[in-house]
Amino acid sequence: MPRSPEDEDLEGIRAWFERLALCVRAVDFAAARPLFAEDMIAFGTFADFIEGREQVEAAQWRNVWPFIEGFRWRAESIRAIVSPDRRHATGMGVWDSTGFDAEGRPFGRPGRATIAFARPAAAAPWVAEHTHFSLFRDIPGRSFGRRGG
Repeated sequence: MPRSPEDEDLEGIRAWFERLALCVRAVDFAAARPLFAEDMIAFGTFADFIEGREQVEAAQWRNVWPFIEGFRWRAESIRAIVSPDRRHATGMGVWDSTGFDAEGRPFGRPGRATIAFARPAAAAPWVAEHTHFSLFRDIPGRSFGRRGG
């Protein structure tokens, strides 16, 4: 049975989330850049509004990714709302990771994200134009540990 456009769109969004997780775990900023529009806008832990992929990388990614471990999306949590023309979507997901307090002790660092996607055509890959990542309540906003120790 052929897949429906909705199945293909959700599969593409789930693949985007997994590619991002691979980049976060590898602390691979260069590989992550193509997943995001150059003129993206983000909300983040370290700034209210961040405009531009370079600025998001500097203000957010570089202040988080090197200091956490085990970033993974809860695959069953990923949801999406896709526009009728299949060129815009909103993806949502819940993640888990490990952070480290100032003494180096690990703590659970779960959170959630909402990603606004766009693409020039229905067959093109999704690109994030907006991201909003937030930790669950009562989770420390900063991780001090360096990966692996």
